[in-house]
Amino acid sequence: MTQIPKANLQPNTSAFENEPLIKPTGFREYDARWWFGHPASDVAPDLNLYGVQALGLGLGTLIHELGVAPKIAVGHDFRSYSLSVKQALEVGLMDAGIEVHDIGLALSPTAYFAQFDLDLPCVAMVTASHNSNGWTGVKMGAERPLTFGPVEMSRLKEIVLGGQGISRAGGGYVRQTAVAERYLADVSHGVKISRPLKVVAACGNGTAGAFAPQALRAMGVEVVELDCELDHSFPRYNPNPEDMKMLHAIRDAVLEHKADVGLGFDGDGDRCGVVDNEGEEIFADKIGLMLARDLAPLFPNSTFVVDVKSTGLFAIDPVLAKHGCKTDYYKTGHSYIKRRSKELGALAGFEKSGHFFLQPPIGRGYDDGLVAARAILEMLDRNPLKSMADLRRALPVSFGAPTMSPACGDEVKYGVVEQIVAQFEALQAENKEIAGRRIADINTVNGVRFTLEGGAWGLVRASSNTPNLVVVVESPDSSDDVVAVFRAIEGVLADYPEVGEFDQKL
Repeated sequence: MTQIPKANLQPNTSAFENEPLIKPTGFREYDARWWFGHPASDVAPDLNLYGVQALGLGLGTLIHELGVAPKIAVGHDFRSYSLSVKQALEVGLMDAGIEVHDIGLALSPTAYFAQFDLDLPCVAMVTASHNSNGWTGVKMGAERPLTFGPVEMSRLKEIVLGGQGISRAGGGYVRQTAVAERYLADVSHGVKISRPLKVVAACGNGTAGAFAPQALRAMGVEVVELDCELDHSFPRYNPNPEDMKMLHAIRDAVLEHKADVGLGFDGDGDRCGVVDNEGEEIFADKIGLMLARDLAPLFPNSTFVVDVKSTGLFAIDPVLAKHGCKTDYYKTGHSYIKRRSKELGALAGFEKSGHFFLQPPIGRGYDDGLVAARAILEMLDRNPLKSMADLRRALPVSFGAPTMSPACGDEVKYGVVEQIVAQFEALQAENKEIAGRRIADINTVNGVRFTLEGGAWGLVRASSNTPNLVVVVESPDSSDDVVAVFRAIEGVLADYPEVGEFDQKL
């Protein structure tokens, strides 16, 4: 038995320097996220380096349990502490008898690519994704191109917190130095955009700045770089293509440079946000619908998977119907949509947060912001007489809101959502009105998605990777109606003292 981690240790103490610290709530539904600490914050960390080492030992033990070859690709994102976190993880993995292949600084999709490139069954990517500085985490998998789901994460949590990690002989370390170059060559292979396109590439000073401009240029487009210099202080905004600050910065650059499209990449490069040539921010679910419309004639009778935060237009789109395509609405979360897409043999999966899962022959099935960007550029190339704004306007009309996230502690958020689900079910049963209409339908596959008479809908769910709830609203009528439905949701949430401030709201 290994040392059992502690849930609470204070920095600047002997215990913090000698014992593993791991807060249990860091084990999420499909990856792991912890507050590692930041000099500008007085919030105590949820994890220390010995805790990371214990996580590595637990992950290695789970890999042996799963019966796959004990070999793993490991990368890290661009944060001041990510390299040290990765090395602590690698020590634990090697202690568990795992052969570690360290690919260095990487995007998450670079690490997923490494599984194929190096013929390795497992992956561990040290990244906090779009979370603010001070956060860290690990995305893991043992069956390419998939990442862990709740079953694997529950077992990993049990092993690590129970001190059940097993030391084994046979661990080793290989430093891989050319994976990034092969990844970039693979992303742009066979792509030559024939139409002259000017593209704003926005990276928020995150990891994608080392990859995205080079890849896009190799595809044959002119690139205007926006915040592509690596700077882990993120001086302008967090690299998050759902954040309106980043989207507005992209909009301004697109209009200034008269670009054809603006593409924004998150902190670990597995998501892509889009601004059209008129400066209009297009939410990722609408981009997914545009891509599905473009691919449907090339791949008739295809299935597309979308998350419950996504627009309802997929289900009623005439272009998809004309080509015999079907849409499956499933749980939000990159691991869920990735796995569901593979299970159904879907051509692609789309998540409103900006994860795009392009399956063979377009991609390998994992979420990759640069592969998504490639698909968007190819869509524009196949429509030489249409701008990005023209393709947006060709969609059926609907009005949406950005994803909004009120604070809610990890320890209480799922219980709060259960109460909110019950409250909306009661409102439906009692024929009570929301924003002046009755509830026509409720979907509880992931929180509560309620649809009102007339087609407007709202969603409230627990975030899978941060201490927040998630709120999404869409209406076929007007942006004012979106605000009205949001105000109704805001009123419901106001009754719960566990729910705090929104990160952004209408």
